Amino acid sequence: MNSTEMATPAPRRFVAPTSREALRLARAALGDGALVLASRPHPDGFEIVAMADGDTAVLLGKAATAPPLPAGPLPGAAASDSVLSELHSMRSMIEERLAGVVWNDQQRRDPVRGRLLRTMLGCGFSTRLSRALLEKLPAGHSYAEGLAFVRAELVRAVPVQADEAQVLGRGGVYALVGPTGVGKTTTTAKLAARCVMRFGAEKMALVTTDGYRIGAYEQLRIYGQILGMPVYAVKDAAHLQTVLEELRDKHMVLVDTVGMSQRDRSVSDQIAMLCNAGRPVHRLLLLNAASHGDTLNEVVYAYQRADRENALVGCIFTKLDEAPLHGALLDTVIRHRLPVHYLSDGQKVPENLALMDAEQFVDAVLQSPPAASLFTCEPLGGDASGSAAQEIERARAQADRLRQQYQRLIRAMAHDAEEVAAAAAALQQSDVGFDAARALWNGVDAAPAPVAGLLEELAGAARGEVEANCDGHVLAVCGRARLEPNERQETYDIESCLLASDRSGLALGAPNQWLALPGEARWGGRQVEWLRTQDFGKPLVALLPRLAPAAELVALQEQRLRWVARATGTTLAMPAAGGEPAPLARLSPQFGPDEAVTCKGQAARRAVAELPVLLSTANGTQLPLRCVVTRTVAAGSGQVLQQSWLLSNVPAGVPAARLAQWQEWVSRLDGCLRLTAKGLSLLGGVGELGDPAMMNRLLVAGQVATTAWRVLQLSGERADRTRILLTELAGRQVRLDRPHSGAVLYEGLAKLFHLLEALAADVAEASPVGSPA
Repeated sequence: MNSTEMATPAPRRFVAPTSREALRLARAALGDGALVLASRPHPDGFEIVAMADGDTAVLLGKAATAPPLPAGPLPGAAASDSVLSELHSMRSMIEERLAGVVWNDQQRRDPVRGRLLRTMLGCGFSTRLSRALLEKLPAGHSYAEGLAFVRAELVRAVPVQADEAQVLGRGGVYALVGPTGVGKTTTTAKLAARCVMRFGAEKMALVTTDGYRIGAYEQLRIYGQILGMPVYAVKDAAHLQTVLEELRDKHMVLVDTVGMSQRDRSVSDQIAMLCNAGRPVHRLLLLNAASHGDTLNEVVYAYQRADRENALVGCIFTKLDEAPLHGALLDTVIRHRLPVHYLSDGQKVPENLALMDAEQFVDAVLQSPPAASLFTCEPLGGDASGSAAQEIERARAQADRLRQQYQRLIRAMAHDAEEVAAAAAALQQSDVGFDAARALWNGVDAAPAPVAGLLEELAGAARGEVEANCDGHVLAVCGRARLEPNERQETYDIESCLLASDRSGLALGAPNQWLALPGEARWGGRQVEWLRTQDFGKPLVALLPRLAPAAELVALQEQRLRWVARATGTTLAMPAAGGEPAPLARLSPQFGPDEAVTCKGQAARRAVAELPVLLSTANGTQLPLRCVVTRTVAAGSGQVLQQSWLLSNVPAGVPAARLAQWQEWVSRLDGCLRLTAKGLSLLGGVGELGDPAMMNRLLVAGQVATTAWRVLQLSGERADRTRILLTELAGRQVRLDRPHSGAVLYEGLAKLFHLLEALAADVAEASPVGSPA
């Protein structure tokens, strides 16, 4: 080894209980300009690999003078785009291969978990549900104890409608729906027989909409004659409404529908006919036990409705006697949260229909699959563990080869490794929380950390930002963002609490996030409830998206929590000086000096006015509030272009213009709140049932969203170059005539985090590594 090689600076590793403590150790040893090369979970907490700023410059200088790689740089924009595309493809290959390596390695280290996984797959469960459930399995269990854990989790998770009296007792119209050949007519007869034995035939009626299948009406009519109840055949939606209206005096009406493939577009017409029948029609979906899991999934998607009012009320498992494995049935109802009402396992009426018993059914499902099955996982035996170890080694070798190709592609890009390192250094020095965001992002795929610990870490980071960037108050923006529907077609909202500077509107952190159903209260109540318990070192002001109910405003007043809320011109209030309650738009405040602004693409003047008002509550209490009005008029004509109102209980020490400025920042920060949804999708979304890392992903997505937003707000030439690099890393075309997208920058940041990990891994493996004293 020559003297030049001996002088090569080496990275150092720092291990601490938390990422923040590891960062503190790194900066204490290497200086504030230290460059973090890698961050990952460690058995003792968290590990960071870092280099001093000067050492980084030495390495970059050596890289600049190194001989070119055989591949050489690719000239021209088209070549750069081609390389970037290949780079993204290579990244996906590496991630897929490494994911397989990690899982195989886990099975070798934890054979009980691997055996349980094979058992669940052999019973028909999907890989996703099996892995999500086994992630929760405590370490150190035997196979029998693990199987008991799996059984208990499945019994707890499967939705069951076990109270038959509750269903049949309330009566109504029930329609049995599902694909062709699933057993709707026979099951209708079985249900009718149970109802006749409970209520009598005179309180029952049967209806069929199946005019396609030959003999369908005759088959049901024969069942009706045997049971002594009338049977009606309907031809269309109007006829169905007429018949159901005539049968209003019947306690229970069962509707046998025409069978349709889940891929038939007429399914939606059938659903619409049943949901608009003039009476509520409760739909029960029949699931064929002999169907493949993917087929069952398609069936539920096809027959489910997005609106909750007309959703399926439950399902019935049919043809259980024809299927050797029933795990796919449980997997489907757990995934879609579809209650199971009955089990059908034969043709006999009414004997072969029973209520669902979760414990008995799960026990039956978890029985060993048939020994001669060609489509289930074979248990590893004999020297299989050696074969598994060899497979792991082969996978690792292939991943290493891919990583080396990945590195060569990086250096062949127009933005080579030096540019990537320079961008990372610029982000580190630009006060956007880059190091902390990178540590959180890279650690989210590890074993789920306790949510309480992550919340405390985020709160600690927020307190540091508040101390550095706030004057007299810390603003808490209580907002909401919509997530894209998941694979179960369920839609969730993210409720966020975003802290911002009262000095500049800078996004400081997102210390807490929640999932909510659309339609729930949207004034920020959940965030406010949490804010009451927090102390960030300065008085909090909650910025609400809308005015809270009067009773909640009284509670906030009593708890001395300060707030600012958007109001509308129709909100009723009474001037504190006296008078009758009137809409805010009709009040006449005195506007102060105006300022020149641009509004809707034209020159304008903006002025702010304040008027003390009283807001009435249900119990007669009068809440004294400040009403701040912002009016923007055209500079020439004086025409009102924009007007907004806000109400607040913030003391008069904060000027009205400052309150108006805070409210304007809220509108701007809505974009930051929406980035959380983007981040969660990059981290895998909401996930499967029982996913222990879901809340961790949500919290990390929210916090890293503030970093992406701050990158978007940076100014200067270096910031522009960094945003261009992030845009290209995200695989998007750079358009200098258009503003950068926060969502694209977020995606680019995620790619940059992975890219730096790949680069750091090579540097760390090629260089001798010292440990801190």
